[in-house]
Amino acid sequence: MERWRNKVAVISGASSGIGAACARALVGAGMVVVGLARRQDRVEQLRQELSAEKQSRVHAIRCDVSRNEQVAKAFEWIKMNLGAVDVLISNAGTMATGELSGQDDAGAMLSTMETNVMGGVYCIREAFQSMREREAEGHVVIMNSVAGQQVPNLGPQLPSLNIYPASKFALTAMNEIYRQEFQRHKTLVKVTTISPGIVDTDILPQQIQGIIKQHMPMLKCADVADAVLWAIGTPPNVQVHNVTIKPQGEKF
Repeated sequence: MERWRNKVAVISGASSGIGAACARALVGAGMVVVGLARRQDRVEQLRQELSAEKQSRVHAIRCDVSRNEQVAKAFEWIKMNLGAVDVLISNAGTMATGELSGQDDAGAMLSTMETNVMGGVYCIREAFQSMREREAEGHVVIMNSVAGQQVPNLGPQLPSLNIYPASKFALTAMNEIYRQEFQRHKTLVKVTTISPGIVDTDILPQQIQGIIKQHMPMLKCADVADAVLWAIGTPPNVQVHNVTIKPQGEKF
């Protein structure tokens, strides 16, 4: 991680859960961290909980990553104030509820696809251009899920995961598309997906949380952040394509 010291890491969805854990881990590793979130106040609160030295290396920007213009504006601020992006953790995500076969309101499904898929597209575009134009080493980490490898069957007692697994399968394909494109442009930029099993975060709908927390093992957000640190800490010649981590005892 020493080569990333004082380099800039951008984290989307940094207000809670895995994003917040990644922010703490990366600033702890000596990086300058920019947290993108709709709930900017949550990132500011995280910042206030750190030591004075670490606080100086954390920046909070209000940004809905599903909105192209907001992403472009956020990265323009980063360019003007911090110079460049070296690491991107594309983490922002949401989950629709209700059965896909009986969904009347498309709003929740559209929001899931716009945040989970297009939000990543917008952020990766901006980060990659920053890395490419400087011919610099860089790393893009896409926060995926085991649901992007196989659709979990949670059983009849739990609601459907709706279009969420489809959005994660899209990220699996995007990871390989980006790997090929980054190579095509002869860059030093790597791309990795992190695919956790069930993680104790507030992305889970309320009707799922209670049952899962009672009956299923779960990863902590810090466990996922540790995987991110390991992936970006690998030598420049090592391409970590995907990291799958599950809680011990998970049945899916």
